[in-house]
Amino acid sequence: MCPAPICRQFWKAGNYDDGLGARVTLQNAKNHLHVHPMFLHSNATSHKWAFGAIAELLDNAVDEIQNGATFVIVDKSSNPRDGGPALLIQDDGSGMGPEAMRHCMSFGFSDKKSKLAIGQYGNGFKTSTMRLGADVIVFSRHLENRILTQSIGLLSYTFLSRMGHDRIVVPMVHYEFNTSTGSLDILHGREYFMSNLAILLQWSPYSSEAELLKQFDDIGSHGTKVIIFNLWFNNDGNMELEFDTDPEDICLAGDIKNVASSSSSKKTLSEQHIANRFHYSLRVYLSILYLRLPESFEVILRGKVVEPHNIVDDLQYREFILYEPKSSGYVEAKIVTTIGFLKEAPRVNIHGFNIYHKNRLILPFWQVVSYSDSRGRGVVGVLQADFIEPTHNKQDFERTSLFQKLEVRLKEMTWEYWDNYCVMLGYQPKKKHRALVTPKVSSYDKPHGIGTPVTLSQSFTPGSRKAVFGGTEQLTPNSQGKSEQGLHMKRKANGELMDLEKVKKQAGKMANVTDVGHSRVMQPVTTPSNQLVDQEVINLMQENKKLKLKCHEFGKKEVELNDKVTVLRSEIEEVQCEYDRLLAELQSLDTVKEEKVSRSSKPNCGLGACVSIERFRDVIYGIGYPAAKSGEAIHALLQEASENLIKSGYHLEI
Repeated sequence: MCPAPICRQFWKAGNYDDGLGARVTLQNAKNHLHVHPMFLHSNATSHKWAFGAIAELLDNAVDEIQNGATFVIVDKSSNPRDGGPALLIQDDGSGMGPEAMRHCMSFGFSDKKSKLAIGQYGNGFKTSTMRLGADVIVFSRHLENRILTQSIGLLSYTFLSRMGHDRIVVPMVHYEFNTSTGSLDILHGREYFMSNLAILLQWSPYSSEAELLKQFDDIGSHGTKVIIFNLWFNNDGNMELEFDTDPEDICLAGDIKNVASSSSSKKTLSEQHIANRFHYSLRVYLSILYLRLPESFEVILRGKVVEPHNIVDDLQYREFILYEPKSSGYVEAKIVTTIGFLKEAPRVNIHGFNIYHKNRLILPFWQVVSYSDSRGRGVVGVLQADFIEPTHNKQDFERTSLFQKLEVRLKEMTWEYWDNYCVMLGYQPKKKHRALVTPKVSSYDKPHGIGTPVTLSQSFTPGSRKAVFGGTEQLTPNSQGKSEQGLHMKRKANGELMDLEKVKKQAGKMANVTDVGHSRVMQPVTTPSNQLVDQEVINLMQENKKLKLKCHEFGKKEVELNDKVTVLRSEIEEVQCEYDRLLAELQSLDTVKEEKVSRSSKPNCGLGACVSIERFRDVIYGIGYPAAKSGEAIHALLQEASENLIKSGYHLEI
């Protein structure tokens, strides 16, 4: 039988009694270093999140795209031994030969030399599989140089812990297809093969060699199948991966309960956003895991293709900001960050940056700023940062100086974007402190006494001179006792002027008046009325900024419309030219037709003229006309011939 692990809870399974079974010793052990099985568990703790471990396994399949892979399958399987659930991950990549299988099961081996490959450390398979379950069995078929091989390997924490091994033992068997006989030949010696096969049949989900080989039926000519069984439980004693809530998804049970307990509609909207759903829904997480994938490659989760989701499509008022990281010894790069407000803002309490590395999401919705006054709320960005290195679990970046500089720049981007666009969502920009400016001393006309202070409720023109008192702006009159251009001030007549004490009493709410010769200096006094005036200025500034943004948008629309008008005019001119050409051809055809019709309707070649000429000839020569010698007869014949010629369409000049 295939026993279960000693402890089913991952975070408590790190220690086991290694005295349960006989230890495997090595000859000349002093000259060898080996890895204790406890390292499998401690190494897997680098994955704090189960979905991060699944993503690690998908990375191996995505790296196989360059070798012709077209899909990767993530699905629920079952352990035939006890009927328990198992996790299946399968792809149609190039597969692994015997040597590649050994490297996969070992630590630190990686043959991924491509700069585009996501994996690079040769540790991801061990950390991810051991984070999801206590045991994993791998089936791989590989074709190279017309040699077809099949390899099976078992990495079992249960086997090692229950047998009490003090080093990691990985049983593997390898086959080679014999083209002449059509059968499978055993590789690497029968004794080695039989001892490893015995361990596989005892500790894997399959109790016979035929059942093991049957797992290759759906792999095809090449590919890899990974089955993780004895899946871990969470601290509540429930299976960490939950398969029953959604038949087309894999969820994290504890997080689903927390979301279901939320009652507020606003809170529910925030919880149902993709920024929160990816924490417990594998389908949602896989939809944003890769920035872009070729159309020929599909991620299939529980029989249904995962539709890619581009977070940029969720943003409004988008901006594209160029960032050029600079560091000694590093080739300069140009990073384009797309930043904007979520379409659901301000109803959702979500913000942060989604940072990809080599097309793979490392930090989803990373919150670079913490706000207490809503500054930055709803601002989300997307960028790919290949100039910094991710950690081994691909859930964070190494905290290098380059990363710290990027963090500072992203904070600046958030605040700059917020200050420019927050009014579009109805937010008020953060109040900026104004510097205290000492007002200029101006002389008033002696007949008028004290100048009347001017409040901000009056309208100022750009030509006005302002003096700032604390947070309040007041206008200073000029030396002639008149206001600057555009200022409307009310002054009382000489007889209506109050005495100095009464003026001080009235103006005390805004300022203290101090005599300086014949001048008066207004000293600021902060009162609630001043704050109201200051708030009025802020509201006007906000309204002004909104109008500027609208003007900017209208300006863009005007440019677009002008471009459309130019294009349409050009098209109209082309159509007009074509129309003129066709019209000229039509007129030419009509002229030719009229000429043909005119010629066909005329009498036969001036027949009347010909008859008249014959008669004229007879008259001249006296043939048949005895009286033809008279000039009068000759003139009559000429007149007759001329008329007949004209009727026939000819012009006759005599």
